[in-house]
Amino acid sequence: MRFGAFLAPHHPIGENPMLQIQSDLGFVQHLDDLGFEEFWCGEHHSTGWEIIASPELFLAAAAERTQRIKLGTGVISLPYHHPFMVAQRLV
Repeated sequence: MRFGAFLAPHHPIGENPMLQIQSDLGFVQHLDDLGFEEFWCGEHHSTGWEIIASPELFLAAAAERTQRIKLGTGVISLPYHHPFMVAQRLV
């Protein structure tokens, strides 16, 4: 059986964003250590305090902290970004 995880970047309002990012990155690293096969995160602008505005940059930071886990973005909200710029970042 294989396992994966998706992180919606919802965080409590008023908490330190740097600590939240560090916690999320630590979570991905822990999943890698546990042998999870994949990790997905997304960009959302609907509720709460969502601090991952660029999933591909978050995943790049996660990639330097992990060894085996596959990383992917589940959501990039194109209405908030120029499609050409999204394509450039993903390349």
